[in-house]
Amino acid sequence: MYTLFKKEIRSFLSSLIGYIAVCVFLLLLGLFMWILQMDSNVLDNGYASLDPLFAIGPWVFLFLIPAITMRSFSDEKKSGTIELLLTRPLTDLQIVLAKYFAGVALVAFALVPTLVFYYTIQKLALAPGIDVGGTWGSYFGLLLLASGFVAIGVFASAITENQVVAFIISVFLCFISYIGFDYISKLSFLKSIDSILVGISINTHYISMSRGVIDTRDVIYFLSLIALFVVFTKTILESRKW
Repeated sequence: MYTLFKKEIRSFLSSLIGYIAVCVFLLLLGLFMWILQMDSNVLDNGYASLDPLFAIGPWVFLFLIPAITMRSFSDEKKSGTIELLLTRPLTDLQIVLAKYFAGVALVAFALVPTLVFYYTIQKLALAPGIDVGGTWGSYFGLLLLASGFVAIGVFASAITENQVVAFIISVFLCFISYIGFDYISKLSFLKSIDSILVGISINTHYISMSRGVIDTRDVIYFLSLIALFVVFTKTILESRKW
């Protein structure tokens, strides 16, 4: 499993697309937080806070993560190496987890440079500066959200051999899971179940965590979401053996 994990990491780092995706992620965050004259501009707001990062991050991840995960299984299927992969002394679950954790590691890799934003704001701010505990709690929430998106992206890659199709499906599923249910819950004929729809929305659970509040219920929700799509992906792999 670890060997497959390292292979996925090397595959990403040897791909120009991977570096472009990370650079675009950092560029977009930098533009919204420091350059563009918007409410998210830290210098214009005059507050020592990374809130703009945690507000914009999910929307950027909505496209970045599908770009990272779209090759996970679709490329294996297209090249025909999926059959070879399934004959390795690994269980289907180990294969899925290796690719999943590789995706999470790459997202974490993309988040590390954003610590420069944290350092910069901390230096520019007057005492007491940034709320350190709240900021790390928000980072944890963003990483959980990204981990959920990775699970969805790996699943989308497993159901098709076309990377573009996998990307589109992943973006659609991530959008629906993130904020789509919030919009659907506002439909008049769904008033009776609107609270349920809002409750299964990623955004509902991410909002409190993006403020640095770590609630066990939110953590359980994200872990359940990840487990659900990992099981879905494992089921797709098993279906190829029949």
